[in-house]
Amino acid sequence: MTIEDVIQQAEKAGVELVEFLFVDNGGIIRGKLTHADHLRSRIISGIGITPAMMAMNMLDQLQPIPEMGPVGEVRLIPDPDSFRILPYSPRVASMLCDQITLTREPWAACPRSFLKSVIRQAEAMGIRVMATYEDEFTLARVTEDGRYVPIDKSLCFSSIGMDVGNPVILDIMSALKAQGIQPEQYYPELGHGQHELSISPTDLLGAADNQVRYRETVRAIARQHGLVASFAPKPFVDQAGNGAHIHFSLWDLDGERNLLWDPNDRFRLSELGYQFAAGILRHLRGLVALTCASVNSYRRLNPRSWSSAYTAFGPDNREAAVRIASTFWGNEERSMNMELKSSDSSANPYLALGALVAAGLDGIRNGWHPGTAVEVDPASLSDDERKRLGIVRLPSSLGEAVDAMEADPFFKETLGELLFRSYTTVKRSEFAAFAERDTEFELTNHFYKF
Repeated sequence: MTIEDVIQQAEKAGVELVEFLFVDNGGIIRGKLTHADHLRSRIISGIGITPAMMAMNMLDQLQPIPEMGPVGEVRLIPDPDSFRILPYSPRVASMLCDQITLTREPWAACPRSFLKSVIRQAEAMGIRVMATYEDEFTLARVTEDGRYVPIDKSLCFSSIGMDVGNPVILDIMSALKAQGIQPEQYYPELGHGQHELSISPTDLLGAADNQVRYRETVRAIARQHGLVASFAPKPFVDQAGNGAHIHFSLWDLDGERNLLWDPNDRFRLSELGYQFAAGILRHLRGLVALTCASVNSYRRLNPRSWSSAYTAFGPDNREAAVRIASTFWGNEERSMNMELKSSDSSANPYLALGALVAAGLDGIRNGWHPGTAVEVDPASLSDDERKRLGIVRLPSSLGEAVDAMEADPFFKETLGELLFRSYTTVKRSEFAAFAERDTEFELTNHFYKF
């Protein structure tokens, strides 16, 4: 869209406020708003913010990063193609933003600009990545004493859960479609009050933008129903965790040929696909610091909990970190995709998707192979069997994940020095802050903020 397209749409819809949104290193969606009368000039010149915002952790504790203090400014420059009128907020629209320096260059700590750089790397290799998040979330009521209580205690895939959830889900789906996001399927999940609603894949930047819109939409519609929606990875200690699995496929630049497809392979996966999976697995212990990005994530990321806690891959193996998904009958080639299961919605989607694809591209460049596909739960194997297959346990805490990220030179090289340093600093501060508090403090803060 052009700037004029945006202005015309805003005027036609009677928009008065436009949100300029970004996602910080803590995974929190933040932004500023402009009145519609100033929208044209703000699209061009942006809205200024302090660089300190990227040094904030999820508790709004500012971290001592020299480039992110009280001096300086970056601009939130909105992408015209991201303009959406919000169906759940009258006279309000939103736009997703890049963070640009006063010299008109992408800021080195801008997550959205980072993802764009990875997209360019893929395209230089003749690859177009398509992706989508498959989100789980919890619907709850707030008690008089401020506790969160699930809306029901129905069973997994239960029709009772459907009856309770359908009124909210129908409104969520309508709001998503109004923003150009196509719902695919829905069902009540294993946890009390837990639901999963999948959406169609799109290009990589669109997938990250859609994850922001999805989170915003689900929470807003839940509020209209007097509920709280949470994407917290582990909202209740005794219930199933919320994942945000990433489905992805690789295509030629024309979008005509699925580069993951090989009809002659046992699992119908191409050599390029095996190499891409190998890159992800090689870097996965550090990658989860970006895809499972909160202290709360590691209550979920445990063996035998269907969260994929090992560096394994296999066909339809839901305890393997990288799953080769079965294809749809009659549409086998175009539906061929893989899934990263070690992922949740506390992540900054621009960083998570960018690092995931960069890791896969590293596997292609180096011609790596992921080894033997695993067709059993990796936790059922002995230590010796896992060692023989090259399967290792993923980190059991955010601190351990950041350690792994810092120990792998790939991440600093891929993210760039400032983004890498600011991200790891923020995450270490979160790990330290929650270590000083009790479980209830952790659960409450993650439930509300995600």
